[in-house]
This record gives sequence, structure tokens and C-alpha cells, in this order.
Amino acid sequence: MLSVNAETTALIVIDRQDGILSPEPVPFGRKQVVDRAAQLGRAFADAGCLTVLTATDFADGYADAPRGEADEPWALPEKGLPPGFATLVPEIDSLPAAVRITKRQMSAFFGTELLRRRRCDTVVICGVATNLGVEATARGAFDLDYHVVIAADACASVAPGLHDFAVRNILPRIARVRETTDILEAIGTPFPVKQPQAAPARSERMK
Repeated sequence: MLSVNAETTALIVIDRQDGILSPEPVPFGRKQVVDRAAQLGRAFADAGCLTVLTATDFADGYADAPRGEADEPWALPEKGLPPGFATLVPEIDSLPAAVRITKRQMSAFFGTELLRRRRCDTVVICGVATNLGVEATARGAFDLDYHVVIAADACASVAPGLHDFAVRNILPRIARVRETTDILEAIGTPFPVKQPQAAPARSERMK
């Protein structure tokens, strides 16, 4: 059974920004992944957990962009990123008491101050894209001996097959893959709310 210790757990929301949420992600659309991430963010804040919001951004001229050669390199606009590319969507930007990290690589751990001196041992990760930023951050966390939990239905990618392959074949090797509802229940915020059952009558208890 999944359990979450508020004192040692951080929620990491990967790249819920305008420039990456377009085109529409799949298999879960923009509204679904944003709403679920926001729900997790509010619940984690209420529980006293750390929430970290990441955004990918580069300096003018891409001086800090990845330089490694690849068969299918990142498709960066020749004249620079459009205005607002790294702006977090309002539902995520408004989450309370969140730490903000700007990353230049796929992993939120590479070259950033993520979780330094935070005394965390567990990270819950959601975001876009499942097979890129989410998977890379999960791998980085696993390599650093964090316990990793993935909110699978709060993640999406550019094609259903890419999301599904990561969730079914890669992430289970380095993380516990769960649904948003499972994670909410683990931090004491069950959804949907379970109605308490009335205690049996005294005569029934004595049978």
C-alpha cells in the first residue's frame, strides 16, 4: 500500500507550461493533466509537503541548450523561443508555497538546485512529456536513491504509444506507478470522499 510522509516527500510537476502543452498532449488532454496536477499540488500543500514546479527555458541564442547530436534533436525555433514559452499555466502557477526550478535538460535534477538540503527521500512526479521530462527526472531521482512515485494519469506525451511504453515498460522498473486517486488517498486526501458508515445499533453489536 502506498504511503506518503509529508516531512520527507516532494511533488515535482514537470513542464506544465504553455510552450510544451501545445499541441494537445495524449492520451490525456491538456485539461486532464493540468487539473490532476493542480489537484495534487493543492493536496500536497495542505499536507505540508514540498511542491516543485519546473519549466524548460533557454537563453537567447540557445547558449545553454543541449548540444549533444541526435537523430531526432529538439526542434527549437531558429529565431528563439516564442514569448511566454516557459510561462506556467494559471492552474499550476497559482499553487501555494511552490518552489520553482528552470531546467535546461530533460531531467529536473541535472544542473539545478532541485531538493538540495530538503531532507526528502521520496518524490512524486507528474508532467509532460511522460517519456522525456518525466522519465528523465524519474531516472535521475532513482539514481540518487530517492523513492519514486509516478502519477501516471497526470502525465502525457505527444503520441499515445510513447506514453504507454514508458508507463508499462520503463517507469515500473524505477518507480511505483499509480493513479492520482491512489496518491491523494496516500496523503490523507481521498477522492472521491468516502462517506463514513453509521455504527450498528447496540442490539446488533451484541448478536
